[in-house]
Amino acid sequence: MRTVLCSALVEAASRPDFVFLTGDLGYNALEPLRAAMDERFINAGVAEQNMVSVAAGLAASGLNTWAYSIAPFLYGRPFEQIRNDVCLHDLPVKLVGNGGGYAYGVMGATHHALEDYGTLLSLRGMNAFVPAFAADVPVIIRQLFDHAGPAYLRLGRDEKPKSFELPTYAPWRRLLSGGGAVVLAVGPLVGPIWAAAAALSEARRPKMWVLTELPVRTESIPADFLDDVRSSDKLVVVEEHVAQGSVGYALAAAFAALGKTPKTFKHLHARGYISGLYGSQLFHRKESGLDPAAVLAAL
Repeated sequence: MRTVLCSALVEAASRPDFVFLTGDLGYNALEPLRAAMDERFINAGVAEQNMVSVAAGLAASGLNTWAYSIAPFLYGRPFEQIRNDVCLHDLPVKLVGNGGGYAYGVMGATHHALEDYGTLLSLRGMNAFVPAFAADVPVIIRQLFDHAGPAYLRLGRDEKPKSFELPTYAPWRRLLSGGGAVVLAVGPLVGPIWAAAAALSEARRPKMWVLTELPVRTESIPADFLDDVRSSDKLVVVEEHVAQGSVGYALAAAFAALGKTPKTFKHLHARGYISGLYGSQLFHRKESGLDPAAVLAAL
């Protein structure tokens, strides 16, 4: 998705108000953007706290400001600056974090972003965008250029099965119909789950949805999604994020407020490091029960 991000931003490089900051990251990916933007591409160095404060200052002066780093470096170290400099002033700084969830694999916990959108959504005015597919990224970027407040964009790998045609982008999308439970996924892990679920018989096949824009607002939950949950009375939420601050928790609260909680509600989420070992993203997903086999078993 990082390559698609770069291409989409290059197309916007002619905007005189657009400025992009990086925390000394993006090697072998962001060079076309640096060439297109010249002095409006700023390498802030390994100084994420300062980078976010500078981004806030640039946004306060009227510039359309983007700041980029590896996801945990973007929201963890400069959290105070995001809270105080960006969110308390409702400044339209776009924070772009690469490698959400367990994406950085064997680099270990310091490089994993398991509580990123939950942490950031606790801040005033913050919105989060979690593209599930590379094709989502340009659409979201166009939205973000017009977005009036703080925003976080979580990037990952594109895991879309080649044989599937994506529906038109929307914050909530139904990807698969069937007679089984409802599955709501967040992020790129939906691709492999989608492929496995599509192979099931129609009676067992889940009604699969993907959610891309956060926070979950009760009034924005689509009627079709609520109808699917009502008809099956079974919901499984899957996300590469810890339980606290998660979509699963937010959706449980929304259903309670609506008085429509399904009879069966399962939440599959990142569970940290169960074996005490580090491995690939797929290894950690499997340990947390986020792999396709575990999701189908939960149905």
